[in-house]
Amino acid sequence: MEVTTNTYFSLVFVAYFAGLISSIAGSGGILTLPALLWAGLPPLNALATNKVQSSLGTLSSAWNFFRKGHLDIKPLRLSVAMAIAGSVIGTLVVQSLNAELLTRLIPFLLLAIALYFLLSPKINDSDHPERISQRLFACTAALGMGFYGGFFGPGMGSIMPFLFVWLLGHNLVKATAETKLMILAVNGTSALIFVFSGYVVWSLAIAMSVAQVFGARMGSNLVMKRGSGFVQPIITGVTLLMAIKLLWFP
Repeated sequence: MEVTTNTYFSLVFVAYFAGLISSIAGSGGILTLPALLWAGLPPLNALATNKVQSSLGTLSSAWNFFRKGHLDIKPLRLSVAMAIAGSVIGTLVVQSLNAELLTRLIPFLLLAIALYFLLSPKINDSDHPERISQRLFACTAALGMGFYGGFFGPGMGSIMPFLFVWLLGHNLVKATAETKLMILAVNGTSALIFVFSGYVVWSLAIAMSVAQVFGARMGSNLVMKRGSGFVQPIITGVTLLMAIKLLWFP
């Protein structure tokens, strides 16, 4: 598919900004997917291209957190495996069920999460006692979010940090880093399926991926440098915007 030069560079800029925002508070897809549809890509091609470029951006962010010591993968191995299994199941189920009910419920869940971050005391950079074990978290929250990612998806970047903070007692910077790994597992699985199905528009996917990588690197550096006091208001604002978008502009 051919796009004009102006459209091409506009999409690259949107991808950079989405990578920046997504590495801090998630939900970069609310920018890139509508932009790809606006550029005239058919829905399946837009979804496929978006999954590939956003997955590579998430990989950049996750790697940056990992190499700077903010992401410990070993305790998350079971959670990642369960998230991938949930993603596969969700992808299969969504083909036979109507997602309308979930579409209506998710904005209210996002509003509740935004209010939690808004009204709760300022989250500091220290961990707190966990409410459930890592194994139970993997078999419930990680599996459920994997299923949700394969079935529907919007808001994962806001919901996962909340679950890590609330259920495992992790500080917000650590929860943000762990969320990138989980989203990479879920969206990466979906991206691979799209690659093998032949729907990816590679000329856009490659350019947008490079922009996502740079944006994600800058955003993750900001998270590590500025800490929870920087992340909490941004994740609250992005979550609220995501809820409003789903409520009034589905």
